[in-house]
Amino acid sequence: MAHGSGSKHADPVVIVPYLGYGNAKKLVLQGRVLEDEGFREPQPTDRRWRNLAAFLKRIESDEVPYARLRARFGQRSQEIRADREGYFRVEMAVSCKSGWHAIELELVEEPTVRAFGRVLVPPHNAAFGVISDIDDTVVYSHVTNKLRMLLTIALSNARTRKPFAGVGAFYRALHGGVNPFFYVSKSPWNLYVPLAEYLEVQGLPEGPLFLRNLGLRMPRDHKRAAISALLQAYPALPFILVGDSGENDPEVYADIVRRFPQRIRVIYIRSVNRQPRRVAAIERLIAQVAPTGCQLVLAPDSEHAAAHAAAEGLIQPSELRAVRSDRRADEKSAAKA
Repeated sequence: MAHGSGSKHADPVVIVPYLGYGNAKKLVLQGRVLEDEGFREPQPTDRRWRNLAAFLKRIESDEVPYARLRARFGQRSQEIRADREGYFRVEMAVSCKSGWHAIELELVEEPTVRAFGRVLVPPHNAAFGVISDIDDTVVYSHVTNKLRMLLTIALSNARTRKPFAGVGAFYRALHGGVNPFFYVSKSPWNLYVPLAEYLEVQGLPEGPLFLRNLGLRMPRDHKRAAISALLQAYPALPFILVGDSGENDPEVYADIVRRFPQRIRVIYIRSVNRQPRRVAAIERLIAQVAPTGCQLVLAPDSEHAAAHAAAEGLIQPSELRAVRSDRRADEKSAAKA
């Protein structure tokens, strides 16, 4: 995130680049141009009113519509224009190696306003990629109860919200230092910064986030669109999908398997809705995807999913002990809270 001052705006202007993704031929980077509202780092001791104030600030952020930006990578440079809500998208046809790459961004009309956006190109030795939901998969969000979900997000922060027990160790085991992670969420882009902070604070693998646009152009099936884009960007990479049974993750993921047969190795679904009708519906999906070679696993917790992953050779057996230990530590910590 980069700041700068400009006479045309009430507050300093900031470019907020989101983590991007790419392959050997193209880099994709999205972000937003906003007026800076003076956000501060969250603290574990923050009271609920302070978390609520920060949440409202982010939701009411003032965009800079139609801002012109210049993006540079190596010798390549191009101009782009943000839309009326301040969102921009950079697509650069370049040749680059695996790893994290930096794209320099600046406002054309206010060149002192600059930022560097980071883009991930997965390593060639990655065994698979992981696409994970966040809401009620990584962290308690109560997404099936809209009011409770809103209050949960509004009254907490990256340091006070805790992930499901064992998730951190399980995701680090799947990552293994090489396998790329991508996250999808129903949260709006306004909450990108606190969500990225959350992943970092909780020790979860770093990776691009795909969130929702609150504006009129918000796609109803943004998860399906994001996953499809990733599968097309990495045609030789198999994927693991992780979600929960609270809403429609199993249905969306099963549809992805139908559209991209042989591309999805395993689907892990955290069982958060244990009503018989919901369980029966997921069991039907398990049978539907099985002929493609994909396994849909309905798991009560991270340790159960990790045990399956170890048996399938997706993580090292020794990592299962780390997940079990992490789960117990998380449960003790939650009991004390």
